[in-house]
Amino acid sequence: MKQRKALLAAIIIAVVLMVALASTRQYYIAIALGVEVLLVFRREIWHLGRYRRLPPFDERFQENAKKAARNSFIYMSVATVFLMLAYAINVDYVVDYEPFQVLGWLLISGGLVYLLGYIFYDRVEPKLRERELKRYWTFLRIAGIGFGCAITSIFLHNVIGRFVGIEEPVFFVIGVLLAPTAMGVGLVGSLVYFIKGLLRKQLPEINQPDDERIQP
Repeated sequence: MKQRKALLAAIIIAVVLMVALASTRQYYIAIALGVEVLLVFRREIWHLGRYRRLPPFDERFQENAKKAARNSFIYMSVATVFLMLAYAINVDYVVDYEPFQVLGWLLISGGLVYLLGYIFYDRVEPKLRERELKRYWTFLRIAGIGFGCAITSIFLHNVIGRFVGIEEPVFFVIGVLLAPTAMGVGLVGSLVYFIKGLLRKQLPEINQPDDERIQP
């Protein structure tokens, strides 16, 4: 009963905010908020539409939802800090867009991070071997480090160029070439293991050797 009331309250608040944003012609944020609601509550909305009732809120669901929400919160917090810095120093690739457009994409990406996180904890992680799981997190860390290095390098490149008055080459190469390459490698590697676990049907058996638990 508490979960149903909380879900209903969240949806009502989101709808009210969407109407208010649309009435002030902030369509980007209104649409982004609607997309985020669909991404975050797609499980509950699907069950209500098909079975006329909410899905079970068992301990496994609550634990997975908490982990996914934590990841989404961390992502949006870090992204917000970087975006604020980008607008503060007038980074060309960011200030070319209206702040409301950027905020809209931030909301959508935050909902997507939550959705992918929940799918991973619910359907992917239980089907990966221990060594596969370690490789997955390694690739994901590489992608995160690459993303952080790219943003930091672009920030330092712009700061040095503005205050020193020279075209700084080192951070520029890191920001537009090396860091994005590392981020791409990390994303592709983690995506391979994500899809591998998502498509795998048989769960690993603890009593079998690691190489024989799952046949791809």
